[in-house]
Amino acid sequence: MPETYWTVRWPDGAEERLYSPSSVVAELFTAGQSYPVPDFLARARIAMERASNRVERKYGFACTSAMAQLDAIEARVAALGEAPGAEIACLAISQ
Repeated sequence: MPETYWTVRWPDGAEERLYSPSSVVAELFTAGQSYPVPDFLARARIAMERASNRVERKYGFACTSAMAQLDAIEARVAALGEAPGAEIACLAISQ
């Protein structure tokens, strides 16, 4: 269950390196692909929940880092407000 970092570009052009305790993000995101904001958020929720669940199965407790990353993603998306057609690009995924 390798730690994975993924870099995204938000609709405002800012780039951010995100964290996952598991490589599950590579199952839901593709480097070089852009996602409409609602789709990106849905995928991020699934990825962070799966990552946390994998940690729980292995160590007996959920991963608070994955849930904190999801909280940060949700806050960033909420700060975007209504932006029809906005997309978030997945720039890279690395372990």
